[in-house]
Amino acid sequence: MSDPAFEYAPIGLVELENRIIRRCNLQFSMMFGGKEEDYRDMPLLHLYPSHEDFERIGARGLQAMQETGYYSDERIMRRRNGDLFWCRARGKSLTPDDPFRHGIWSFSDISEDRPVIELTPRERDVAIMTCRGLSAKEVGLELGLSYRTIEAHRARLLEKFGARKLPELVAKLSGMPL
Repeated sequence: MSDPAFEYAPIGLVELENRIIRRCNLQFSMMFGGKEEDYRDMPLLHLYPSHEDFERIGARGLQAMQETGYYSDERIMRRRNGDLFWCRARGKSLTPDDPFRHGIWSFSDISEDRPVIELTPRERDVAIMTCRGLSAKEVGLELGLSYRTIEAHRARLLEKFGARKLPELVAKLSGMPL
């Protein structure tokens, strides 16, 4: 039975079972490229820039969902044609005892607000945590690195994004007007 609210929602929606797409809506298929049926039974792994990103983000998401049943982040994803883009992902588990067993996720293309600049997975982690307002010491503790290493990553991010100071970098990373 078709569900028009799901099918025609103005945001990309997917129903996942163990991180495998069981169904998606029209907006999701348009965002990633192709038709809805192209995604049926597709591992979500195929839409990540790398297997490492899939594993790392999955571990972080699983931990949050075990605690709250919900997860949200902004990340780089990959379209079917290989193009990378910024995406906001939000998920709600329907099986709290096993969060990835069954859930509903939304995906929004936020690439107009953010340029895709080649970042290492570690730089992406540092960028995301910096946007969350964490200090270099807090980021270092969360990633198991020294704050000096985090400062070195931030210096590279400043250079890559053409920012002079950390607030300008955060503005550029979060798509805020300067």
